[in-house]
Amino acid sequence: MDKLIVKYTLLLAFSCIFSAALLAQENNQQVAKEFVEIGDEIYFVQKAPEQAKEMYIQAAQLDPNNIKANYMAGTTISETINKGEATPYFQQVYQLDADYKFDLLYSIARSYQYGLEFEDAIDYYNLYLEKLEQDKDYRGEDKIPENQVKRRIYECKNGQEFIANERNFIIKNIGGSINSNSLDYAPVINADETMMIFTSRRKEDNLNENVYDDNFAYEDIFISYKENGKWGPAKNIGETVNTLYFESNLALSADGKQLYVYRDENNGDIYVSDQRSDGSWSEPKPVSDNINSSYSENSVTISPDGQTIYFSSDRPGGFGGLDLYKCEKDRRGEWGKVTNLGETVNTPYDEDGVFMDFDGKTLYFSSRGRKGMGGYDIFKSVYKAENDSWNDPVNLGYPINTPDDDIFFVSTKDGKRGYFATVRNDGVGYLDIYMVEIPDQTEQLADKLNKKSGKQLTDEGGLANRNLGKVNQQESNPLQPVQLLLKVEDATTQQALDAKVSLKGGDQNETLTSQKVAEGIYRFDIQNNQTVEYVLAVEKSGYIYKNVKVSIPPMANKPQEFRKKVTLDPVKQVATDYRMVLDFVYFDFNSARLKEESQDELNRLKSFLEENSGVRIEIAGHTDNIGSATYNKVLSQKRAQAIVDYLTTQGIPSERITAQGYGETDPIASNDDEAEGRELNRRVEMRVLESRTIANQ
Repeated sequence: MDKLIVKYTLLLAFSCIFSAALLAQENNQQVAKEFVEIGDEIYFVQKAPEQAKEMYIQAAQLDPNNIKANYMAGTTISETINKGEATPYFQQVYQLDADYKFDLLYSIARSYQYGLEFEDAIDYYNLYLEKLEQDKDYRGEDKIPENQVKRRIYECKNGQEFIANERNFIIKNIGGSINSNSLDYAPVINADETMMIFTSRRKEDNLNENVYDDNFAYEDIFISYKENGKWGPAKNIGETVNTLYFESNLALSADGKQLYVYRDENNGDIYVSDQRSDGSWSEPKPVSDNINSSYSENSVTISPDGQTIYFSSDRPGGFGGLDLYKCEKDRRGEWGKVTNLGETVNTPYDEDGVFMDFDGKTLYFSSRGRKGMGGYDIFKSVYKAENDSWNDPVNLGYPINTPDDDIFFVSTKDGKRGYFATVRNDGVGYLDIYMVEIPDQTEQLADKLNKKSGKQLTDEGGLANRNLGKVNQQESNPLQPVQLLLKVEDATTQQALDAKVSLKGGDQNETLTSQKVAEGIYRFDIQNNQTVEYVLAVEKSGYIYKNVKVSIPPMANKPQEFRKKVTLDPVKQVATDYRMVLDFVYFDFNSARLKEESQDELNRLKSFLEENSGVRIEIAGHTDNIGSATYNKVLSQKRAQAIVDYLTTQGIPSERITAQGYGETDPIASNDDEAEGRELNRRVEMRVLESRTIANQ
């Protein structure tokens, strides 16, 4: 059967089943079983784990005792993004049947590792090792060998060390001009940082209107130019470089005139394209046969002088897997003999994602071996010309490296910034490109705090853990409270703002108090024995309030601090149709009845309207495209009206608030998948219709 027909049939079946669940909910076990069957079709036949994942999650939620639903939910989450979220599903399987899969303990441990809960991960890895010892004769396909498990334990111990000694990085999403709601990765830049070329699997502006077997678009290469300090809208680099199938950029020469690309030919080869005087690009041609082989060449970088090329390959004669090689031009300008970079750089594991810095001697690359946290970690090594050798590679540390794959890091010429692709909570899509920097203001703030507390501040921005150095620890109290350091700024001027801040969450849903450190800077001391999700709320008169989710890890023997910066938008400067999703307003399933946990968000919205009487808003309800358009329209209208009714009963004049249900007509993401599509489309927004300054407000 044609894949498009299969997909349509599955979606139609899903719609019917989902509508039945909405309207009846009389037989959750049967509905869950049907969700699992659809998930199996998508996963095993369509080979699309991202789409199958939501089917299994829905099934597990409908019937928590469906062991296959829970196991496959954990499996598909582990194969996509936010892998640490697989833990509760694998744990549920373990509670239902501890022997359901031979490697179940390993799966639980792996999900804990992805979630940065290293101590729990080590415990379960050790339980799995005990199982291996007890069942030495087991030969099933789901047996994980002992050496691999011990490697994972080693990675977890490394992870504990790296997080306790967190590096001084700020990591920022570079925004929607470049990132899409799909996969964007492998950024490369020229020396003056005015041009970025990257790979994307977005549908928009893709040369191939169809999708690959995994339901993502084919790879195409995109380009963006920086003007006035901002990256402009990315555009497809064109059909001269791209084809209808897979192309990925690999490297850019320092002057931005030569682009190296990967084509899935001859097991994977490297091609080069030259930029013409009019800005267009030539037809890519293969580099020297000395470099390309009948084996795979996966990544490449060129030295600033253009005389040396570094690349990865799995050709015979290496130390194992993908190794890093170099090739230099001879006196005739031809690429000469290829040499392996040696065992100082290469390991029995894979090395890939190579980048030579603009200084011509600092090599960044990713490795699955060495002292890593799991998957690929990014390392750097410096070449010593005096004895033609490389320094021992150094792990860049947390938060750049994580237990998942971290690869394809590039640095700017001044060494103050870098770019790489990763999955973060503030992402635009499935996989985004981020910039890494160390701003001067962080160092100034560190100096202030050093004088007050004797601690050393590190910074990432966003939801990044902070280690503020070592403090004196009392032997009688080895566990140190985790500290969250919050900075509040005006989004327009970047000036520090004093504001009302609160942190609420945990099993008791308690509200934690903060201590003001400096103007616009607040500190929370948090004592938990496990990871806890909090809602961080920031409010100030004259500004639009903001709520943010923050995940705080358990206390440890060493001090930990998280740094978070929140920017507030001035009401007087927001444009008409300013939108803000009310992330913490919840409704009962298939209902317009507000849940009790919506109270905090609704009260903040009420306070905002009371303090800014010149603001008139619309509450806009939205749905995904599952179910009938009429049903979705009615449900979204009822939910929007429920919020309006609440606000008016609290004294907000009705003429300042309107309710509008848009149903499925105004999506902000594709409805083709759940986690990065339909889930985002099911939302309630506040839209500013009018913003006036009231005298003496």
